[in-house]
Amino acid sequence: MEQLPIPVKKFHDGSVYPAVGFGTYQLKGSQGVQAIRSAIDAGYRLLDTAYNYENEATVGQAIKQHGIKREELLITSKLPGRYQKYDDAVTTIQESLYRAGLDHYDLYLIHWPNPKQDNYVEAWQALQDARKWGLIRSIGVCNFLPEHLDRLKAETGEFPVLNQIELHPYFNQEKQRQYHEENGIVTQSWSPLGRKTDLLQNPILSDIAAKYGKSVSQLVLRWHYQLGSIAIPKSATPSRQQENIAIFDFELNQAEMETISGLTKTDGRVSNQDPAVYEEF
Repeated sequence: MEQLPIPVKKFHDGSVYPAVGFGTYQLKGSQGVQAIRSAIDAGYRLLDTAYNYENEATVGQAIKQHGIKREELLITSKLPGRYQKYDDAVTTIQESLYRAGLDHYDLYLIHWPNPKQDNYVEAWQALQDARKWGLIRSIGVCNFLPEHLDRLKAETGEFPVLNQIELHPYFNQEKQRQYHEENGIVTQSWSPLGRKTDLLQNPILSDIAAKYGKSVSQLVLRWHYQLGSIAIPKSATPSRQQENIAIFDFELNQAEMETISGLTKTDGRVSNQDPAVYEEF
């Protein structure tokens, strides 16, 4: 069956991004290069990496080997917690680009707020300046709570275009998503398929997926899409990569959406990483 085009979402800065991207966490070395090349072949155009994944060079090499034009891709990377002071952040952004062999990132994110360190505002100011210098096109964050986002707006006058948060049916983040919607911030889902959980074996999800002739992964990724969130599933398997992007030929009804969202748990985080206290370095 012919692959349907991926719909797009518009950021408040005018940029347009695919509604599904490709996560590269743990994809490294020659095997990582091959997996990312395969993802590009499958139709992914948004690639998500991070300084702390230690694979920015792998992503860059995959792009180079594939031969796809740079302007056809949107590449995201992320600033680690240990480099949030302004000068450190500026240097780290440059290092991220050198590693990947790129002259700019389309989207650059602060990986975690690290509120105990309390450097995230100056890190945000570094991202704003790096954008002025042409090193970054769009700027955003990951794992920021409303209180952190409110502070960015109050102290710098600008909300992120996007907040990448843990989001899956066991942790549906309803209040956080509502805050994003009210403030023009796009939601992006990390761990969209609930890694390290039994989500993909859930009988409720299996029953709904069977109705549409889809896998549970496809069902969950469709749920993300209909929530308005950009999921970034990761797989090194070509058939799974293609499966994860083939979610635009069916639609869940409201009752099914509510059933899937109803699987959420009070704290369904996969690794107990609460941004109010978690520190990432």
